[in-house]
Amino acid sequence: MKIIFTSIFVNDQKKALKFYTETLGFLKKSDVTNGLYRWLTAVSPEDRNGTELVLEPNANPAAKTYQEAIFKQGIPATSFGISDVRAAYERLSKRGVKFTKEPTEVMQGVTIAVFDDNCGNLIQIQKTP
Repeated sequence: MKIIFTSIFVNDQKKALKFYTETLGFLKKSDVTNGLYRWLTAVSPEDRNGTELVLEPNANPAAKTYQEAIFKQGIPATSFGISDVRAAYERLSKRGVKFTKEPTEVMQGVTIAVFDDNCGNLIQIQKTP
């Protein structure tokens, strides 16, 4: 068994697609519209056939409440692995990404940083040994 999709709730799919592709560098994988609904996914350019990140609309009241609550508590909605957190922090900061936590070593060999995706989420990037 393997993970093929993981969802992140977003308050604006169009804005989320632009951020996750143009700012973070993910690639659009699926974009299918069916009436009012849009199935929108992105993947890492390092693993084009890997786990797809579903940019899920927070239209469901329960999803919106959950998204807003964890954001207010400062809890990241998800975490992405990266080889160099400090370099990513510098690169993304230059692109206008707002970080709520600068690169911090939280334990030996584990460095994290947290940013706001402007779609209702905090996202953690991390380097682990």
